[in-house]
Amino acid sequence: MKALVAVKRALDYNIVPRIRSDGTDVDIAGAKMSISPLDEIALEEALRLKEQNKVDEILVVSVGPAITQDVLRHGLAMGASRALLLEAESLLDQLGIAKLLHALVEREKPDLILLGKQSIDDEACQVGQMLAGLMNASQGTFASKLQLVNDEIIVTRETEAGTETLALMLPAVITADLRLNEPRFVKLPNLMMAKKKPIEIIPANELVTHLEPRIKRTQISPPATRPPGILVKDVADLVTTLNKSGALHS
Repeated sequence: MKALVAVKRALDYNIVPRIRSDGTDVDIAGAKMSISPLDEIALEEALRLKEQNKVDEILVVSVGPAITQDVLRHGLAMGASRALLLEAESLLDQLGIAKLLHALVEREKPDLILLGKQSIDDEACQVGQMLAGLMNASQGTFASKLQLVNDEIIVTRETEAGTETLALMLPAVITADLRLNEPRFVKLPNLMMAKKKPIEIIPANELVTHLEPRIKRTQISPPATRPPGILVKDVADLVTTLNKSGALHS
């Protein structure tokens, strides 16, 4: 069984984002970049299935410029079998990425496709669902537990009403939630060995010709500053303060 894991290169979660002076995007110049955390969880789950002898091969894939190879090498250091970069210099929207992954799925024929439920930067939460739609395949979103049983994958997913368990026929698209697992620590020798491993590079326009974004980003601004807290004497003072602020009427 082959698993394909899609990962995204994003600003490291420990870094506080800064907005460019022109307000067009987040300033990532010189900033530390890494695999989007939920994508790393998806890769960890594929590795655990491989360790259970349920998966034979893991292909880790990313979309972006040549510099994106650093997150693919991290995936190889974690234990992925192969790495592939769909090289695209321009910014793509979620549909464009889903189309590229669909074209790659058609070529590679994986049984299981894993990715994070959303990236740490855009947080669009769309690529997995779009990919499943393009494939006309089963999908299990927000997965907090996976189990492969014969030709089915049992997915426990989190919903607003609680948890839901689905039995999906393969091939299937699974998006990982935070509680699915905790990714392993990658040792330095593994990172060094990963630097010597080959990464296949395919120009994105060789797989899909029309990738122009349908959404144009016009401006990015930081969130509003939270006002300072105040101390109240008692419950009556708290109610009075909330009434003045209009919080009890919103």
